Amino acid sequence: MKNNKLMIIMLGMVGSILIVGTIFLVLILNSQKASGDEPKEPTIDEILEASVDVPEMTTNLQGNDFIRIAFKIQSDSKKAKEELEKRSFQVQNIIIEELSSKTAEDLSSAEGKQQLEDVIQTRTSELMQEGSVVRVYITSAVIQ
Repeated sequence: MKNNKLMIIMLGMVGSILIVGTIFLVLILNSQKASGDEPKEPTIDEILEASVDVPEMTTNLQGNDFIRIAFKIQSDSKKAKEELEKRSFQVQNIIIEELSSKTAEDLSSAEGKQQLEDVIQTRTSELMQEGSVVRVYITSAVIQ
């Protein structure tokens, strides 16, 4: 009988501790969300401050076609932007290499253009020592 009362008291205490702990955890998580600890999307001004324009370039595609194309490359910081500007010749080289392996059909779809942007982003980020490339945008493209 005495053991049963002791067991009931212990279970009650463990249950109370679990309930208080759960409430405390929920309050902590909600306060972090409310205080803005989650990363927020950059504003358009912040994007422009960290972006580099790659001037329009014309190059051959695989086959007899050629493309005239321009890009905007978004980096993650102003320092990364400065590095991208210094590495512009390397970025242009990456773009020419990637385009020379593509056909006009590869680049005629939205998926093909997105794939090109992703490859350029990955290869350019690999070059970077100060930050990284967040996104690559095609700003104009004409295939002939």
